[in-house]
Amino acid sequence: MLEFAALKAGTRVRVTQQMPTPTGAWTTTVEGVVQRWRQATTGSWFAHSKDDRLWLDRLEVQLDDGEITLLNLDQYSLVESV
Repeated sequence: MLEFAALKAGTRVRVTQQMPTPTGAWTTTVEGVVQRWRQATTGSWFAHSKDDRLWLDRLEVQLDDGEITLLNLDQYSLVESV
């Protein structure tokens, strides 16, 4: 597993994310090339965090078909170098 901050542009990754549900978990996996990783704020006004915003780890990945996807990484995200 890679540390989110260690993600560099050009690295090929497989990202598996899970969303807990009452009956288990919904899982999805994407694979592609990192375009960029950053921490960005949301419009959340109730976060009571730095600058009163909620900061999210965001990963921009280019899929094999050329599509660019933006992933919000959390504790349920597994990022692997492939």
